[in-house]
This record gives sequence, C-alpha cells and structure tokens, in this order.
Amino acid sequence: MSVKLGVPSKGRLMDKTFDWFGARGITLARTGSDREYAGAVEGIDGIELVLLSAGEIPRELAAGRIHLGVTGTDLVREKLGGWERQVEELAPLGFGQADLVIAVPAFWVDVDTLDDLDAAAAAFRAKHGFRMRIATKYHRLVREFLRDQGVADYQLVDSQGATEGTVKNETAEAIADITSSGDTLRANHLKILADGLVLKSQATLFRSRMAPCDKTDRKVMARLLERLQVN
Repeated sequence: MSVKLGVPSKGRLMDKTFDWFGARGITLARTGSDREYAGAVEGIDGIELVLLSAGEIPRELAAGRIHLGVTGTDLVREKLGGWERQVEELAPLGFGQADLVIAVPAFWVDVDTLDDLDAAAAAFRAKHGFRMRIATKYHRLVREFLRDQGVADYQLVDSQGATEGTVKNETAEAIADITSSGDTLRANHLKILADGLVLKSQATLFRSRMAPCDKTDRKVMARLLERLQVN
C-alpha cells in the first residue's frame, strides 16, 4: 500500500500545485509523455502521485481511490452531496481563487439584488409562460443557494461551454458562473448581483474520509502533513 495523492494533470493548477509542494521540500513531477498522466514524488517515501483532471479528483476522493487530493472547493461542493461526510478540507493553497456568482444583463437596471431577481422571475413567467432560465455548470450549488435565498420561478439550464455567451445567444436570461476578475462578464454586458456571491473558491488540499488506511499509511500521511505544515 501507499498513500495516493491526486493533483491536477495539466495547466496552471498543476504548475501551482507542484510549486506549493516544492516550496515545502517535496518535489512532484510528471514522468513520461504529456498523455501518460504518470508522476513521481521526491522528498518523502510512501507517496504515490496520481495525475487527474481537477473535476475527477472529488469523485476519486469520495470513492476512496485516492487518500489526498488538490482541487477547487467549488468542484468538491458541486460534485459531492454531503461533501463533509466524504472528504476533509485540510488547507487552502492560496491560488486558483474564483467566485461563483449570479449575473444578469447589465441593461436590467431594476435588478441589482436577489430580491429583484425573484420579482423579475415572477414577472418573466407571467409574461412568457415559462420560467426564467439561468445557465450554469453548478446545478447543486446554485439550486441550494437560490432556495436558501427564497428565489423561485426559475429553471437551471446546463452550460458546458462559454456560460457568459448564453444570454447573448438567447439560450438563457441570466447565468451563474465562476469568475476571478469579472472582466469576461463585463465584456458580455453582464453584471453581478450585489448579494449574488454563491461561493468563494480556491485550490485546496482535501483528505478522503473513505480511503482505506492501514497503520503504515497513517504514519506516512502524518509525516507528509507535518512536512506540509498542515494541522
């Protein structure tokens, strides 16, 4: 057995994760070609590096196939119902920050808050005969947020492409999406509701509550977390 550590397999998240571990004396590296998703760990024994897409890591943690994983808080909370029972949040890593927000067309001058959105949704349904569409990739998080805020008379529509473009393309009236600067939203003539912050997300180290751990694994994990200065 070895302790399996899942990290993003490409891009800025992978590079930043490698840098974060490296700054703490543990070197993570890809081995082989870019398509092989194989990796190596130096600086500590008993750790196996598993390269995965950031979106796969929550499910692998929940399934107990990896012991530790680096991914966004937004992905864990969206993909895992009752996420606290399946994973433990160990440490925010200080990069990959993004906000999940509700945004509406900038020309909706009377819609600045969630209460305004609720009123607009009721008026939209009365006028058009169907519910206002909110395009998003984050159905669980957005549905729970809007329910808690008392917003009704909407429907979520799936967006796996450029969510910001759905309003312009007339496939949705509003959106819920991740943004780091808000520039793309403004470029698409959208504005964030004043109280429309659903979740602040960043890259975070998680521990699986489901992965089998023998005595040796627990010692290896304790040694690793001590090196990483994670309590």
